[in-house]
Amino acid sequence: MAQKATVHKVQLQVADMDRHYYAEHSLTVARHPSETDERMMLRILAFAYHADDALTFGRGVSSDDEPDLWHKDLTGDIELWIQLGQPDEKAIRRACGKARHVIIYTYSGHGAAIWWQQWGDKLNRIDNLSVVNVPVASVQALAKLSARNMTLNATLMDGTLWLADDHRSVDVSLEVLKAV
Repeated sequence: MAQKATVHKVQLQVADMDRHYYAEHSLTVARHPSETDERMMLRILAFAYHADDALTFGRGVSSDDEPDLWHKDLTGDIELWIQLGQPDEKAIRRACGKARHVIIYTYSGHGAAIWWQQWGDKLNRIDNLSVVNVPVASVQALAKLSARNMTLNATLMDGTLWLADDHRSVDVSLEVLKAV
């Protein structure tokens, strides 16, 4: 019998001083059986960075046709496509053809560096693509915040995010590899 996704409930309070966005989001995050705590927490981190009432979780790891997160406008057009990991060039180009803006979050340290070294020149030519790397130490620290029920506070200022629960705080500074 196939394993089912583990459901995590998240109360996320976002204070984004850079965008002047302040809101609380009640999230239900389905963690795929093959997904690690690190990857699930990166989806929550990406949500906090781009928080909006229209931002939703896609099927991500369980589908090639949907991103990890996306924001669609009222007509159904995809404004923002967020993908985690190191997708191949074909998948990235397909996403860029469907969405106004695509953001790739890499997070596997040396593997991500090799991926960027291999594909960076080609990806730099795509106008609506941003690529951001999350440092390994931050990814590992984020995983320690993982729980079935989470109350998290996200504070963003000058491009840095602090994500905290009642006991721990993680400071995340992203490395922008390519910006739009």
